[in-house]
Order: sequence, then C-alpha cells, then structure tokens
Amino acid sequence: MPTIDAYLNFNGNCAEAMRFYEQVLGAKLEMMMTFAQSPDPAMCVPGAENRILHSSLLVGERRLLASDTMPGQTYEGMKGFGLALSYPTVEEARRVFDQLAAGGRVDMPLSRTFWAEAFGMLVDRFGTTWLVNGGPQPVGA
Repeated sequence: MPTIDAYLNFNGNCAEAMRFYEQVLGAKLEMMMTFAQSPDPAMCVPGAENRILHSSLLVGERRLLASDTMPGQTYEGMKGFGLALSYPTVEEARRVFDQLAAGGRVDMPLSRTFWAEAFGMLVDRFGTTWLVNGGPQPVGA
C-alpha cells in the first residue's frame, strides 16, 4: 500500500518555515539540502545557492516535505489545500493552533463541532493552511 505525504513549496523561506514547524509540532527535521549542496551542480542557478532544494520533517509517522521555488520562478502562494492535525486533547490542539496562528490569520477560531471537541482553521505566517482538531466529540453531544 502506498503512503501519501504533503509537499510544500515556499518562496525563499522554506528553511525558516520547516524549523518553525519542527519546533511547534515537536517534529524531527530529517534533512535540509540547499541548491548549493546538490550533487548536480546544474541545479544551482545564480541566486539559488541558499534556497532549499529539498527538506523532510518527520511528524509522528508521516513526513512533511518542502522546498523553495527557483529564483525568478513565479510563486503564486499556497492555495487549494490544507494540512490537518489531530490531537487527543483540546489543550494540545489549542497550544499548536495558537503557535501556528501567531503572525498569521485565523479563519475559524477553535470551537466545538459535531466531530471534535475543538476544531479551527488558520493560515500561518508562511501561507500554509492548517485545520486543527482536538479531542473527540463526546457520544450524544
């Protein structure tokens, strides 16, 4: 059975975003390679030296993968998707939600839903959309 992991593209701030996600999510940054570190010198065009060619963040049993765009490449931002996080408690969800929301935009504050004690949506300061769930909805609620 295949696995599926998210791959994000940033516009020059991939390293900052992945280090932030590592800290907030309690994840492990497995690798981060700049274009200058590529084994293929042709990958490193002028201005790309410090941009991220590939990075991998282990979040639980899944990976969040990411890179920067090439200099001069049109960057339209991230749109049309969201990364969903689920926590066993509302407290854990709130802690992560608040950290991800700092400097970003809250689209839906954490509140009770029919599927969880808490659910909220936000776009972080890097342009990534997050959907955060906390605690199961009690039966009959």
